[in-house]
Amino acid sequence: MDYRPDAECPLDGVRVLDLSRLVAGNMSTHVLADHGADVIKVEPPGKGDPLRDWGADGISVQWKIYARNKRSIVMNLRDERGKALLLDMVEGAQVFVENFRTGGLEKMGLSPETLWARNPGLIILRVTGFGQTGPYANRPGFGTLIEGMSGFAMKTGFPDRPPTLPNMALADMVAGLYGAFAVMTALREVEQKGGKGQVIDLSLLEPLVSILGGDAALHHVTGKAPMRTGNRSLTASPRNTYQTSDGRWLAISGSMQAMAMRLFRAIGREDMCDDPRYATNAARVARADEVDKIVGDWVGARTLAENLSFFEKAEVTAGPVYDAGQLREDPHVLGREALVNMPEAEAPDGYMPMHNIIPRLSETPGAIRRPAPTLGQDTDALLAELGLGSDEVAQLRATAVVA
Repeated sequence: MDYRPDAECPLDGVRVLDLSRLVAGNMSTHVLADHGADVIKVEPPGKGDPLRDWGADGISVQWKIYARNKRSIVMNLRDERGKALLLDMVEGAQVFVENFRTGGLEKMGLSPETLWARNPGLIILRVTGFGQTGPYANRPGFGTLIEGMSGFAMKTGFPDRPPTLPNMALADMVAGLYGAFAVMTALREVEQKGGKGQVIDLSLLEPLVSILGGDAALHHVTGKAPMRTGNRSLTASPRNTYQTSDGRWLAISGSMQAMAMRLFRAIGREDMCDDPRYATNAARVARADEVDKIVGDWVGARTLAENLSFFEKAEVTAGPVYDAGQLREDPHVLGREALVNMPEAEAPDGYMPMHNIIPRLSETPGAIRRPAPTLGQDTDALLAELGLGSDEVAQLRATAVVA
């Protein structure tokens, strides 16, 4: 697939100034950029956004994916001239994104009030670990701390092993998606109802707590906190991963009563449907070891392909456990173009696989219009849009205000 620089997208005309670093802010603006927003990464001199350092074999993999469709300007905001240029850019923007520690914007002389003085309708997304208020507001907050504090790690993993942190930026990614939604909600208030600009106070903590379901309510009702159950569910059985005869893995979910019954009949254990030890979900959860052994023995006597073919015909909810390489070869992933190969000179074979536009809109889809920018790639063009001439730009470069 190639880039589509002229594609029309639903967020055309929305300009976002992105001063955030690393993951959560970049995830928010990534979603907006994929649907047409003109996202301008305002990066500090030197190495720019630290996300550029996340990758392998000398290739900034994460940056090339999550900074696609964005533009980059390098600006020294410690210099008053740099701040003045940023405020000029604010006048033409609809959204401003930052993830400095609480109070960071104010210390820089860029408080929301200062920004609104130049653009009263500006939406300001402020991303922090713990939020703009509360006892922990001034603490630095990386996703790892949030994944621990939220309850996620304590309930993840196996009961005889330590709490398990995710091996990806889960808290940041979830917050980023909430951030993009919040921006669109606030933009509608401005555009449809004539509302003023406002601050979106987005912590990493609260979004992750929200996706953990009713854990707090369960604790309140039972007096017990949900703990580690490995791959099992506290509310359904069978639900696990089972190894096949060829060393692969199969995931099965019997989360609906009818599905569990269908599974038992399919594997020749119709007797379990009427056996009080297995006939109800609560009974199966209480005897999860027994249920998993019965299902696991059946699955383990067959290859992954044989299992998949059998359960598909039986209309049982079962699927393969993939690694990234196996995912890339799956016919459904290929057929849906869930992953697309975009030109990338630094990558092997001259392309880089990355996820396609999410979600898919039938009438106004987004598009991958341009690759992730090199550091400061668009500085000259953006300054020209502000009306600065080449001599002025050269002077700013000479004094390290921009790069």
